[in-house]
Amino acid sequence: MTINGRDPANLRGDPITGDRYTSREFAQREWDHMWTRIWHVAGRSAELQEEGDYLVHDFMHESVICVRQADGSVKAFYNACAHRGQRLAWANSSASNGFHCPYHGWRFAIDGVLKTAQDSEDFPQGNPCGKVKLRELRCQTWGGFVWYTMDDEAPSLLEYLSPMPEIYRNYPMETAVCVFAMKIDLNTNWKFATDNFSESYHTRTAHPQVPPWIDQDVDSARHEMFPNGHGRTVQPMRPSLTDLPPAGIDHPFDAILRQWGIDPDAYPDYKTKAMQGWLDLKAAKRANWKERGYVHYEHMDDEELTDSPHTVVFPNVTLSFLPDNLIFFRTEPHPDDPNMCTFDLWCMAYPVEGQDTVDSIMAGPRPLRECEVEHRAFDGGKGVPEIEGQIVYQDMQLAEGQQRGMYSRGYQDAYLSAQETRVRFFHEVLNDYLEGRR
Repeated sequence: MTINGRDPANLRGDPITGDRYTSREFAQREWDHMWTRIWHVAGRSAELQEEGDYLVHDFMHESVICVRQADGSVKAFYNACAHRGQRLAWANSSASNGFHCPYHGWRFAIDGVLKTAQDSEDFPQGNPCGKVKLRELRCQTWGGFVWYTMDDEAPSLLEYLSPMPEIYRNYPMETAVCVFAMKIDLNTNWKFATDNFSESYHTRTAHPQVPPWIDQDVDSARHEMFPNGHGRTVQPMRPSLTDLPPAGIDHPFDAILRQWGIDPDAYPDYKTKAMQGWLDLKAAKRANWKERGYVHYEHMDDEELTDSPHTVVFPNVTLSFLPDNLIFFRTEPHPDDPNMCTFDLWCMAYPVEGQDTVDSIMAGPRPLRECEVEHRAFDGGKGVPEIEGQIVYQDMQLAEGQQRGMYSRGYQDAYLSAQETRVRFFHEVLNDYLEGRR
């Protein structure tokens, strides 16, 4: 069921108070009642090419290993030796011979079963080999991502994500190449990003470079919410009719039109170029995608060919779907300090025949090849010069000020516009988890 994300009548009106962002007790409740029950992204399926390849996902004080099996499936295990809890792996790698405990030498096969143990006959319970196993978690894949949950009773991944797998069935997400990836330390609570990505009201102020190529006008977008907490904003990738460019300045939309053989000077005025040019772009892409090597367009509909559905997967993953790019954003809480989090940025692009360099949208031109993740501190922006001036950089610049504002007695609750309805909806779904209603 799709819920109107612009109608506050769909809300209970739960207040969004500052302690939700600052309180250690609130953060503990999130761990106890929400983080241990949802599905987490461990990494990308592309990182598990061969049998024994594994991902390590650290989340707060927990750590999980996801490893490719001989039959091609992926299994997930808690990253702790079944003997006395020693950590087994520290970073993504490959373990064709299994996992070796550096403390007492126990060795586990990639299916989690203990293969060898020193003095295996010296156990009153009997030889542990072949009997003792790493504790397993449920693990599934969707969209080119590896997911796991700590909750044995959680719904299946597809049920949890619904209706996103159906909505985005036309995008070949598994083929996207990650060309830029960073994990960035931020001085803010993890919820800042979900709040931020649940509305576009801030865009005209924070991201003035966006309206020339994505229509940010208040009534142009479609705002949708879904009962399990997910939401999306679908915006036309055409110029805003409100933010007119200065005279004599080349408009970025002109370059997009020219790329597909459309003359931007053929339109009699700016409005016609924005509105009719957007329709002409759809037609040109439909007619010419194959000969130009845009094979990922094969099953896309008109909206997907030219629009920008920005999607939040409850509670902390955002996927920005563009015709040629897929961008993954994620915040995760600091293990001990609610004033800190990490921000993951993965820029992915769909391969196009003849192109060896792609525009990563958030990080500029990049070689079309899988990249390594770099871990940086934001440090007021000085730690991430590669993305300075980009949309996500501008969001991060606001994060610390937002977090500090949550401590002020001058802030009591958000005073939201209709287009920010999804912000309160996110908090109400979070409350449902904390109060045991989900």
